[in-house]
Amino acid sequence: MLDSILLGLQILLAVTGGYQLILTFFGWYRRKNKVTHAPQKSFAVLIAAHNEEQVVGALIENLRTLDYPKELYDVFVICDNCTDRTAQIVRDMGATACERSNPKLRGKGYAIEWMLKELWSMPRQYDAIVMLDADNLVNPDYLHHMNNDLCNGSQVIQAYLDTKNPHDSWITSAYAVTYWYCNRLWQLPRTNLGLANYLGGTGMCFDTKLLKDMGWGATSLVEDLEFTMRCVARGVSPTFNYEAKVYDEKPLTFKASARQRLRWMQGHFDVCRRYFFPLLWAGIRDRSWTKIDTAIYALNVYNVFVSSIITVVLWINLIIPNVENFPSLFEMAPFLFAAYSVLSYGQFIVALVLEKAPLKTYKYLITFPIYMLSWWPITFYAFFTQNNKQWSHTEHTRVIRLEEVQSKQAG
Repeated sequence: MLDSILLGLQILLAVTGGYQLILTFFGWYRRKNKVTHAPQKSFAVLIAAHNEEQVVGALIENLRTLDYPKELYDVFVICDNCTDRTAQIVRDMGATACERSNPKLRGKGYAIEWMLKELWSMPRQYDAIVMLDADNLVNPDYLHHMNNDLCNGSQVIQAYLDTKNPHDSWITSAYAVTYWYCNRLWQLPRTNLGLANYLGGTGMCFDTKLLKDMGWGATSLVEDLEFTMRCVARGVSPTFNYEAKVYDEKPLTFKASARQRLRWMQGHFDVCRRYFFPLLWAGIRDRSWTKIDTAIYALNVYNVFVSSIITVVLWINLIIPNVENFPSLFEMAPFLFAAYSVLSYGQFIVALVLEKAPLKTYKYLITFPIYMLSWWPITFYAFFTQNNKQWSHTEHTRVIRLEEVQSKQAG
């Protein structure tokens, strides 16, 4: 009985992994024939901030220089339970500081929900809402791309997420490799195939009418994933804009990274538990591969959890003498399994080549497997603590400006 369960789980994991591997091949090409439009959409740019006095000024300065008519966008900073000078800095720089104090409902999702209610009651209304994090930077043409997509019919748009500090440490480089991979071989394939893209927590743009109609309603630890599920369940497919780039600061240390990723996986378990089966059944009922694909994406957290346990069990089983071996796909089809393993790791290298990553990035591929393996214990711990709803703040202390990011990319 146990042998059958283990084998069945291995086959299921192999099928879902193979499905994602096949999808990556549809990210090797990129269409560039989008219809462009003159600036016409107005934007409320919301910046989520909790004690971000060190970095928020650089983002406001960056947003002032956007290549978009200044009368068509305003900047609002959500100063969520701040105890530092964030609000004062925002006001000194000419942006609008919206201060919120609610220690019982902390976190980005709650802050956004509160801010949207404030925004709806203001005299000026906007065509769309952009959401950024305080440590972000955006390319000057960001709003032009959002304007084009909105005019072309998109209601929810995710920008290309890049890394501000890819070479600060082996951890930031691991994040950078992952982001380049996800942009090119997870997001772009879904764009090319007409499937729904997923939101990445920042660089997001929403049609105001849709937000007012749906309400935000995403207050989990991974509000971006939760809102993605709500959109797809409603029949709204988020789209991905490859040209609109947003740069995000990544944690420097393994400890800070593990804390951040633990929060992500705790939230991912929560969202998967609530949305996987309803979305899967809806996809089957409606014959919608978009809904089925999004449900499979939600299931990824369980794929990592189960595959890590099975792999460890099989490893232990192999090294214990005089014990009958459990059935293993590796033993049944070693060539196929080896080819799959090589392709799985090789796709990260392919992503670096396609994205023209700086040459110095390639040396970090040596330590990249350590980063990937570290997801196992993090996910395992997250499974048993998934009911935790305590939001944890990732501290940002280094001021980086767009010119510095672009010069490093060019080098």
